[in-house]
Amino acid sequence: MTSIALGPGYREKALDDLGGTEFDVLVIGGGIVGAGTALDAVSRGLSVALVEARDWASGTSSRSSKLIHGGLRYLEQRDFGLVREALRERGLLLSRLAPHLVRPVRFLYPLRNRIWERAYVGAGVTLYDTMGGARILPWHKQLSRRAALREAPALRHDALVGAIQYYDAQVDDARYTMMVARTAALYGARVATRTEVTGFLREGARVTGAAVRDLESGREIAVRARRVVNTTGVWTDGAQKMTGARAAFTVQASKGVHIVVPRDRIPMDTGLITRTEKSVLFVIPWGRHWIIGTTDTPWEEGPDEPVADRADVDYLLEQANSWLRVPLTHDDIEGVYAGLRPLLSGDTDDTTRLSREHTVAEPVPGLVVVAGGKFTTYRVMAEDAVDAAVRGLEENVPASVTARLPIVGAEGFEVLWNDRRRLAAASGLHVARVEHLLRRYGTCVREVLDLVAADPALGEPIPGAADYLKAEAVYAVSHEGALHLEDVLSRRTRISIEEWDGGEAAARPVAELIAPFLGWSEDDVAAEVDRHLERVRAERGGAVLSVPGGRPSRRSSVSAA
Repeated sequence: MTSIALGPGYREKALDDLGGTEFDVLVIGGGIVGAGTALDAVSRGLSVALVEARDWASGTSSRSSKLIHGGLRYLEQRDFGLVREALRERGLLLSRLAPHLVRPVRFLYPLRNRIWERAYVGAGVTLYDTMGGARILPWHKQLSRRAALREAPALRHDALVGAIQYYDAQVDDARYTMMVARTAALYGARVATRTEVTGFLREGARVTGAAVRDLESGREIAVRARRVVNTTGVWTDGAQKMTGARAAFTVQASKGVHIVVPRDRIPMDTGLITRTEKSVLFVIPWGRHWIIGTTDTPWEEGPDEPVADRADVDYLLEQANSWLRVPLTHDDIEGVYAGLRPLLSGDTDDTTRLSREHTVAEPVPGLVVVAGGKFTTYRVMAEDAVDAAVRGLEENVPASVTARLPIVGAEGFEVLWNDRRRLAAASGLHVARVEHLLRRYGTCVREVLDLVAADPALGEPIPGAADYLKAEAVYAVSHEGALHLEDVLSRRTRISIEEWDGGEAAARPVAELIAPFLGWSEDDVAAEVDRHLERVRAERGGAVLSVPGGRPSRRSSVSAA
């Protein structure tokens, strides 16, 4: 499979096409469901436009637990259909659709009770393994306390009597979303970020498109389409209000907070999962870091910028420390991020009990709305949305093919992975660096290495963010659609949550690297850096004490994503 470069030139051409074409389907919202819907529609032979008001995955789809999983807790709620569906999707992503971006992760479920809990949890995990279908991941294991502590010496000896070890999968959610949008563009969809829908076009009662504003230039564009699909997640209610019709359903936002700590603070060779009174505690390996989450609390404020407060972080530290021999403190926190889950509203105020299943509706003719669901099942949500959108079109539209359609970078990935030492020797990079690149770009790694070959200086690490090469920042703009410094530091890379200073040291070097590709002046560079630091300060909210620009110690500087 070839790839496509979503650089500034592509965007300008796409904007021209938005105003000069009547599309079969216009998708509003560039999270994982919107990107998946665009890919599903274009791969059926439909003409497709996809618009996003901010950046790919700038909302919920970059702020998840980064897991591809069935959801053990949904078994306890007897939501067997959702679990079976999610596990089927997990298998597709691991084996066929995105083996370069989705990879197995091992978890321990610690046990506190010697008799009933082992039988109860063991039966649940056995069902979980069985419902996964074809055996892609290893079967779970029952572990004694001694065996569990060998896997996780960080745990308190008196906190468990044993454990169950099982496997799920993980993903960089923001990168995956961008790659799905890029795949849709490869097959002919017109995709554009920083394009805000300001209203719907109407012919009588029917929605026939949307009024779109290019937030970069102020240009107004009328995008005409035979069908419009709204995939705006926690922004769904606001988008439905623009129709003037009664909403088909409402969405209740639930806030999930995660913290990031260095890998050496918790000596374990496995992730950890356990139930809490309010949610589920995950300790998830993430490169040189651990991601610890999550909370599950109602969010009644606006959906644009959810923030973690001190109580959220204290809760996560308390829950994690109930298992750890050496407690974590606020000084151990590198990053913190908050995201909103778009749950379908019900008769309860308890968001832990609201459905993670999705709903598709057509509140007014010509407009389809899809909401709910979870990251893992995005492809099914997209398929259902397109099925609803094309119902009633004059021509016969083929069924979805996305269960067999690899994401950009997937085809040939295993071959390149097996050949990674030769690839490293040819590029002059260490094999560990090439492995890192392969897991982020798949076969598109060749395009990144071409940048290094053309300018060897791009093979150097980014100052202040040594896990990433300078070439990756350039590639984010030239091929991945990044338009602002925030896009690079928060979503194309995860520098803003992985570095103690929130990316402060990396901000100016990265801005200067990408400035020539975006036509920035020195004043533009300074403004982008200032905006990034202001954003970090704002997103920290009341969660932490220190902010970039002050004089925190290395161990007390905390960032947000």
